[in-house]
Amino acid sequence: MNKKLHILFLCSWYPNRVLPNNGDFIQRHAEAVALKHKVTAIHIISDKNNYKTIEIADKNINGVRTIVAYLKPCKNTILKTYKYFLAYYKILNKVEPYDLVHLNVIYPAGLMALYLKWFKKKPYIISEHWHGYHKPFCNSIGLAQKILLKLCAKKADVICPVTNNLGDAMQNFGLKGRYYKVSNVVNTDLFKPLENENDTFEIIHISSMDKVKNVPKILEVISQLQKSVSNFNFTLLGSNATEFKPLAKSLKINEGNITFTNQIPQSKLLPYLQKADVFVLFSDIESSSVVLLETFACGIPVIATNVGGVSEHFPKNFGALIPKGDSTALLKTLIAYSKKTQKFDKKAMYHYIDQNFSPISITKQFTEVYLSALKH
Repeated sequence: MNKKLHILFLCSWYPNRVLPNNGDFIQRHAEAVALKHKVTAIHIISDKNNYKTIEIADKNINGVRTIVAYLKPCKNTILKTYKYFLAYYKILNKVEPYDLVHLNVIYPAGLMALYLKWFKKKPYIISEHWHGYHKPFCNSIGLAQKILLKLCAKKADVICPVTNNLGDAMQNFGLKGRYYKVSNVVNTDLFKPLENENDTFEIIHISSMDKVKNVPKILEVISQLQKSVSNFNFTLLGSNATEFKPLAKSLKINEGNITFTNQIPQSKLLPYLQKADVFVLFSDIESSSVVLLETFACGIPVIATNVGGVSEHFPKNFGALIPKGDSTALLKTLIAYSKKTQKFDKKAMYHYIDQNFSPISITKQFTEVYLSALKH
């Protein structure tokens, strides 16, 4: 079936003027689906700089009609909820007839997905990225949110976690439904290998710098690495990376061995990845690391903790999986890789990503899910 559908992306997270990189992996899903179908993405967020009750921005971004409502902040829960639904009402009046709702991250946008199914008879599928279903994080989920999560999962036509590991965590939490994994997408026209020979040993870490990424522990390992390897550079790239400068100084990391770069657009990551010898991911939990996949596409090996869904997308000879929190294993592996005696097949790494995570591949998978949901 080659019918072009109109898919409404209903997004709990999505890039916006308040949080420009929030849910950018969801945006890339939307852009991939837009290669075959018509896509309208909608999102609502509070903006402390917004003096209007509701301001709606309606733009075409990379082939996706993107409608974001900015709400004036409000502390009254009842009033805030009213404004939330009013914003959706205003947005949906702007949207042309659509075939199916693609809910991205259940909470809180799942409320509107349920409304559209019950009152507008619109089927919906779920894409889930949130690591909060894993223990111990799920222990802090409140009763009201838990009820919404379970109800949304039950009423969904298909649930698409980005890894099977995340899907297992969701089901263990009590979210029952029809599960079908659809992974994150990688722009394989952009992320490609480049043959390079570095004089220095180039290490890189790219992330949001959240607590679960364990950046301080990575820096501790880098400080120890100096005792065995002198000719290296560690690039710390991501949200507020420069805020870790004092810690690096206290750990006595030589300034010549470390570079701090605050977050840059995804399109500008390429040269940083292509020149690296190894990427380090030392997280406590990962639903699915997009940058890990982008690193593989560039033919760069990864040293990663074996947590969450990381191992699902980590073929043999693409790097090293180490135990969670094992700083000794990270240090030993970095020292081994610094010798540059192990060779990695850049073409094989790129081919794996292109076959499984390219926009064309992900679009095909979502199309099958959409058609299944419409028949369900």
